[in-house]
Amino acid sequence: MTSRTQIPDTVTLNVPFRVVKRGGRKEMQLPDGAVQPRRTDSTLVKALARAFRWKRMLESGEFATIVELAEREGIAPSYMTRVLRLTLLAPDIIEGILDGKQGPEVTLAKVLEPFPLTWQHQALHFSL
Repeated sequence: MTSRTQIPDTVTLNVPFRVVKRGGRKEMQLPDGAVQPRRTDSTLVKALARAFRWKRMLESGEFATIVELAEREGIAPSYMTRVLRLTLLAPDIIEGILDGKQGPEVTLAKVLEPFPLTWQHQALHFSL
C-alpha cells in the first residue's frame, strides 16, 4: 500500500459458522478444522465442585445420608445422587472439563446421564 491508496470505509468479512444449543444456551460452532478457543463450561465445573464437596461431607461423617445432605442443600436426593456420580469420572475427563478441552457434546445433561464406570469405556462414551 502506498500513502495514496484509499482505505475503504467498510470491510466485509465472511466467517462460516452455525448456531447450536449447548446446555440450554446458544453458541457459535465453527466449521471442522477451524481452531476453536478453549472455553471452560462453568456449569460443568460447578457441578464437579459440588460433587466432590458433597462426597467429602458424606465421607467425613458430617452428614450420615444423601437424603440428609440433600435436605440441607435444598435439592432432591435423586439429583444429588446423579451429581455425586461425577466423582467416578476418569481423572483425564475431569481434567479436560476443568481445562475446557471437552467437546461440545459433553454437557451437564450428558454427564448426568448414566455412564460406564470403567475409565476406558468412559472415554469411548464421551468420545474423547
